[in-house]
Amino acid sequence: MCVTAVESRPAGVSGTDISPSHRPFGARVKAFVALTKPRIIELLLITTVPVMFLAEQGVPDLWLVFVTCLGGYLSAGGANALNMYIDRDIDALMDRTSQRPLVTGMVSPRECLVFGITLGVVSTLLFGLAVNWLSAWLSLGALLFYVVVYTMILKRRTSQNIVWGGIAGCLPVLIGWSSVTNSMSWAPIILFLVMFFWTPPHYWPLSMKVKDDYARVGVPMLPVVASNKVVARQIVLYSWVMVAVSLLLQPLGYTGWFYTAVALVTGGWWLWEAHGLQNRAKAEATGGKLKEMRLFHWSITYVSLLFVAVAVDPFLR
Repeated sequence: MCVTAVESRPAGVSGTDISPSHRPFGARVKAFVALTKPRIIELLLITTVPVMFLAEQGVPDLWLVFVTCLGGYLSAGGANALNMYIDRDIDALMDRTSQRPLVTGMVSPRECLVFGITLGVVSTLLFGLAVNWLSAWLSLGALLFYVVVYTMILKRRTSQNIVWGGIAGCLPVLIGWSSVTNSMSWAPIILFLVMFFWTPPHYWPLSMKVKDDYARVGVPMLPVVASNKVVARQIVLYSWVMVAVSLLLQPLGYTGWFYTAVALVTGGWWLWEAHGLQNRAKAEATGGKLKEMRLFHWSITYVSLLFVAVAVDPFLR
């Protein structure tokens, strides 16, 4: 699906509207931090560190944990900054992104581009020199996949953008494992798949909430091009596969009773919320009655609890 190009900024908004003298140092620092999207990175690190505990079957080297987290933050931050550089045209037209640093002019496009590339280079070298080169290439691959495949190719062309683009957000699981073992195994691949099937039903409820924003700029998120009934059905399908995959770790011998119990309880609650959303969509509920954000908020709690269980389980076996 092709989309029509839009103006880089709405009338009266420009990166040059704020002169250097009106950009105080403190505000500038906050703006550059905002370019990295810290709240999103928190979620990525939640999936990275517990896998390191699983790989070590105990407490990993704390210096390694620190360097892996730092490298992961820099890599994801660089990807997010480059994403904002590429999407600055549509960010200026969407309500939920209208205060991003490039839109307000607190950071110039050139500064953002240099900042994002620098973070990517530094993170790759940090991983390669202080962790291992397998982790470095995985980190660089995640950055390039998010920037090139998702942001530049998929996002404005297909309603399946978040399905395949979400692969970038799954790679921290592999990075956490490889940072400890310098190898791969079925355990991180299973958790990678959990995150792969988690991403669409995590993001689509939010997209349902702000679909008018996406429609305004021609981004074909699934809720823009399909009815709430269709989106909810897809959410339920992905949710069932995600929960099923999450239960594979125990029969393959990677986890014990604790992880399995947490996966069953949290997965069961997820399915309850997903089917609730589907029932409300079938009843043609709209606005606040659809309550789509209930599943979105639970999805963050779910992945946090599941990966905490991944980290705790080795100590209870």
